[in-house]
Amino acid sequence: MTATAPAPSAARARATAFLPRLALVLAALLATLFTAAAPATAHAALTASDPTDGAVVATAPAQVTLSFSEQVAMGDDSIRVLDPQGRRVDTGELRDMCSGNTIRYGTALHAGLPNGTYTVAWQAVSADSHPISGAFTFSIGAPSATEVSLPATTAGGGPVGIAYGIARYAAYAGFAVLVGGAAFILLCWRRGAAERPLQKLVVRAWVTLTAATLAMLVLRTPYTGSGRFADAFDLDGLRAVLETKTGASLVSRLLLLGAAALFVAVLFGVYARRLEDSGTEEKDGEKSGEAGVRAGEKAGDTNDLTFGLAIGGAVVSGGIAATWALSEHASTGIQPGLAMPADILHMMAAATWLGGLSALLVALHKVPGIERSAVRRFSRVAFVSVVVLAVTGVYQTWRQTGSWSALTGTEYGRLLLLKVALVAVLLAVAYTSRKWTARLAEAPTALEEADAKVGAQVAADDDVSRETESVNITADPERAAQLARQRAALESAREKRVRDADPDRAGLRRSVLAEAGIAVVLLVVTTVLTSTEPGRTVEQEAARGSAATAVPDRAVKITLPFDTGGPNGKGSVRLELDPGRVGANTLHLWADTGDGQPFDLPEIKVAFTLAAKDIGPLPVVPDQAAPGHWTASGVQLPLAGEWRIDVTVRTSDIDQTTVQKTVKIG
Repeated sequence: MTATAPAPSAARARATAFLPRLALVLAALLATLFTAAAPATAHAALTASDPTDGAVVATAPAQVTLSFSEQVAMGDDSIRVLDPQGRRVDTGELRDMCSGNTIRYGTALHAGLPNGTYTVAWQAVSADSHPISGAFTFSIGAPSATEVSLPATTAGGGPVGIAYGIARYAAYAGFAVLVGGAAFILLCWRRGAAERPLQKLVVRAWVTLTAATLAMLVLRTPYTGSGRFADAFDLDGLRAVLETKTGASLVSRLLLLGAAALFVAVLFGVYARRLEDSGTEEKDGEKSGEAGVRAGEKAGDTNDLTFGLAIGGAVVSGGIAATWALSEHASTGIQPGLAMPADILHMMAAATWLGGLSALLVALHKVPGIERSAVRRFSRVAFVSVVVLAVTGVYQTWRQTGSWSALTGTEYGRLLLLKVALVAVLLAVAYTSRKWTARLAEAPTALEEADAKVGAQVAADDDVSRETESVNITADPERAAQLARQRAALESAREKRVRDADPDRAGLRRSVLAEAGIAVVLLVVTTVLTSTEPGRTVEQEAARGSAATAVPDRAVKITLPFDTGGPNGKGSVRLELDPGRVGANTLHLWADTGDGQPFDLPEIKVAFTLAAKDIGPLPVVPDQAAPGHWTASGVQLPLAGEWRIDVTVRTSDIDQTTVQKTVKIG
């Protein structure tokens, strides 16, 4: 529900005036959405390795290195290298080779490895808290049979991944209902603080969020590691989790939930009793002037307490929302300083709207006496929430996709389009709720008469049932149990009779139920989105793996950073292939140190491979023309296609590495 109107004609007039403005705003937002921007990433991805996947090297490398698109968390056991018999041949010591924007890790290999095919299995946790893993093979001398089978499941999958995903969904749902239910009471219907159904709803949401957070904390070790439930009891693993950004966020959430428990206790304790007392004294004030003064003072105190609870609740709910923003997508990529506040606002607005819907539904179903003014106030609160959701959602969409192709051609983009469609349907149903709200406001007299009749019947039923029970309860225990069952059935019938007394309110209840159902599906899609690799990252990974297009009659120029792992082993190679076409080419290589000085390498070699035609590797050993400069003429490339250029550099007797790039030769 997003707005309300006092009459159908007024509603139509406002809708007519509002639609052009809405279309203009949406057009501006969509234009902003696809404006070009700097690169961003969320899930980390493996961008390069040395040796490369499927490579055949002449001699055993001294180490295996992996490069990633963003910072990752890795341990000593994160990179494992296995020989053809499945035995580990790495030293088990992780090497941090990160430098500037280059994210690279490696592990040393034992000396004297025999020929054969080796398997590299790796696992890490990206900066947005999601586990990633993979495996590839390389061969020394020549490929051979291997007893090692590549993992069938990725990190974060299997039964543990399913359980962790359920806990994530429950946490989002608990947060939405907890925040939205409390906001509904404070902003729309204060008397709801004393209503038992709303109290149960909010308390159960707090329990759900707390239990889900504890489950995520306990399952974090197997979720990012072995995938076995038994590792949930590994205290060393739990201690390691607490030292990570995600672990700190989960612990912070638990501490904030302690503050939320105090908030809930005050809301449903002191606050609810004060509302009841002030309501009683207001009635007495009609008969006594002195009582009226006391009632006014109590009302002032209640308003102060309402303001204090609203401020405290906003701070606590914002802190809980921040535990997601600080550990997931918003904390990585471009503009994290803006993305995290936007994510917090987005979550709080969604919780206020969707959680408030659940509270309104419970009130309409279980508390027939809810005032029409409360429904209208929620309509206005929901409208503000939708505006905040639209603004922050458009920014997040641009940040995580950035182009039409990423929006339509990636899984993340398609899920995002599904989410937008669900929001559109939800708004359409909310418009129906808005019309029911307007009809409630049209005929208050008839509604009050219906309420009065039902109330009188309820009071009469109460008198009869209490009298009957008082006569028979002491005489016959079995009769007392029967009366209790009858009384429960009578209560249920009364609730139904009161709900059905007003057809407009029944219509509103049905439309709100439909909104709540769509909101549940929307929450599921949102949860899946948080664990899906953003479209912008997917396209960047594809771009890294695609070929660099050669410009006709102009040389191919590429720069390849390298790190052999030894002392003074970091630098870069600038390669120029002229004219970069089929036939004879001239090759130039310049090696530079990290500070831009010529790097006089002991050895540098180049090989060209056209995998699509099974050509290569074609080796080239350039001659040194000057310190840090090598050249070779007559480099023959027989066919057009995407050629992989492998450049092997050696910085000492034992430290060497191979870097590569694919270019398109026309």
